[in-house]
Amino acid sequence: MLMVFDIANTNIKIGLFDDELLIANWRISTGVHRMPDEYGIMLFNLLRKDRIAAHEVTECAISCVVPPLLTIFSEMMLKYFHVKPLIVGPGIKTGVKIRLDNPKEVGADLIANAAAAIKLYTLPVIIVAMGTATAFGTVSKDAEYLGGVIAPGIGISLEALYTRTSALPRVDLVRPKKAIGPNTIAAMQSGTIFGWAGLIDGIVERIREELGEKAMVVATGGYAQLIAKESKTIEKVNPELTLLGIKIIHDLNRQ
Repeated sequence: MLMVFDIANTNIKIGLFDDELLIANWRISTGVHRMPDEYGIMLFNLLRKDRIAAHEVTECAISCVVPPLLTIFSEMMLKYFHVKPLIVGPGIKTGVKIRLDNPKEVGADLIANAAAAIKLYTLPVIIVAMGTATAFGTVSKDAEYLGGVIAPGIGISLEALYTRTSALPRVDLVRPKKAIGPNTIAAMQSGTIFGWAGLIDGIVERIREELGEKAMVVATGGYAQLIAKESKTIEKVNPELTLLGIKIIHDLNRQ
């Protein structure tokens, strides 16, 4: 079985593939101060919960945007699973032609998203990844990664409202009944949910205009399902897009 990791700033998504089938996936919080042994024990417990033996994990691939954790997870996989992971990064096959000023600047997760979108959807495609940041990736009809847009993430923006103001509370991200909030909490929910849907739609329209053609829009990330319901441009939601992309890249590089 192939275990893949999408190590992001807030959460780490873990997927387990049996051939082409994603048979299990988990999400844990990102902790740069955890040791390889802590992550190893955590993984053993997750596998045990789903009745999967550790020795069944024979391959591994990692996408990581938190550099200190790359060493920790590589060490953990070698120690606990006796597997050397494939690292998504420069020098490996991805199936994506990167057309940026500096290709090394592109996050491994964005490349994984592009690799999955190229295989799964009609090109051109705009990928909206809603995590710690809201990142837009644009893939041309020729499977070229052209670049994108990076905006603040929903979670950190809400947290900033709470920590940088005296009177605004922390709120649950639930869709309000209407845009005009009759109270502070509803007003904050409206500004966040409807505001982000509007931000996404506005940026998508600008990207489509620059491309000169209508591109499909695919959303992924923790907030994708919620915001997609209010967006006029998001056509597909794929919560596992990054995990699938990491697997695709792993398969391209399998010896």
